[in-house]
Amino acid sequence: MDPFETLGIPRSYDVDLAAIEKTHRELSRALHPDRFVGASPSERRAALGKAVEVNEAWRVVRDPIRRAEALLILAGIAVGEDREPKADPELLMEMLELREALAEAKAERNLARVRDMARAIEQRSQAVQTALAQGFAQGQAATLVDKLGELRFYKRFLDEVSAIEDELAA
Repeated sequence: MDPFETLGIPRSYDVDLAAIEKTHRELSRALHPDRFVGASPSERRAALGKAVEVNEAWRVVRDPIRRAEALLILAGIAVGEDREPKADPELLMEMLELREALAEAKAERNLARVRDMARAIEQRSQAVQTALAQGFAQGQAATLVDKLGELRFYKRFLDEVSAIEDELAA
């Protein structure tokens, strides 16, 4: 499935999520099962199948990692954490150190420090997303697999931060 084609948008990493969300809502409304009550069973199944496809396309396009994966796959590049090259050892070491610092901040119940670390990683994540957008726009998909791996590390870190914030705020 090409999520970009399903949503009727150009294949691009740099997308207007608000506009695409509006398109998703319109497509979902047009394909809603209530609109096909009087239709034949095959038409109802087709509409339901298309509605599922539209929802999955929206899930892919709105997620920066899944959007990059889709673009790489469409460019003929195998992706997936088990298929991508090993991460840069310096990045691995840095992420290990950051996770240790995050664990210390959690143990100290230092929510301000946790949030400071999150802001720094969010900035780095945004920089990687900018690099991905530029790389895809310039047709350099083959060179972006490492950036996708880096973005995965940042996402996991930020997910961990979110869990810690929930725990410390409780």
